[in-house]
Amino acid sequence: MTFQPGYGIDIYYIVLVIPAFLLALWAQIKVKGTYRKMSAVRNSRGLTGAQAASRVLYEHGITNVRIERTAGTLTDHFDPRDNVIRLSEGVFDSTSVAAVGIACHEAGHAVQHAKDYAPIRVRNAILPVCNIGSKIGLPLAIVGLMIGSMLGNWLFWAGIMLYALVALFQLVTLPVEFNASHRALQAIDDTGMLAGEEYKGARKVLTAAALTYVAALAVSLANLLRLILRSTRRR
Repeated sequence: MTFQPGYGIDIYYIVLVIPAFLLALWAQIKVKGTYRKMSAVRNSRGLTGAQAASRVLYEHGITNVRIERTAGTLTDHFDPRDNVIRLSEGVFDSTSVAAVGIACHEAGHAVQHAKDYAPIRVRNAILPVCNIGSKIGLPLAIVGLMIGSMLGNWLFWAGIMLYALVALFQLVTLPVEFNASHRALQAIDDTGMLAGEEYKGARKVLTAAALTYVAALAVSLANLLRLILRSTRRR
């Protein structure tokens, strides 16, 4: 739903939200395109994604993390509850440059948990309330903006605070993801899993993936700023 001040045009939506959505769309296209390109390039050592992740864990002395296959494309993740790295079908058995980069990135998350990386603790601590904020924050703020009055004002700011936690979660996620990629590339370089153009290809994949998190934060901040400006304009 788009509110329409003035002459039926929501200038805040046009100036803030649409560019942020376009950035998010571009980031998704870029990560998929880079992944597709680097998935066609095989690494010279013939390492699979699962082997690469296992190598990172071994280098850090981590022996209690399993590596499993999971369905889907780009569904790779580390699950700290079960202590398992789940690699997608296109990564687990693949010997591509993209597979090695992604697998090492997920192993980097496992290392973060093993080393008690501070931003991980912060992100995990605010995750439950952020899940609530992502579901009801914006709807609550929009309802409050629509009905006005003291009750509407209370609902609006309650929604804004809840949704702001989502932006905070995304902000804290940035150093977590950047650090996991840094650990991955460092491990790749230190162990010689990839070198030269192969290393550069893995870095391109991880850089493109990082852009999606930046874009997600931009969308949240754009929505927050738009609604706050809407409220200020109404008053």
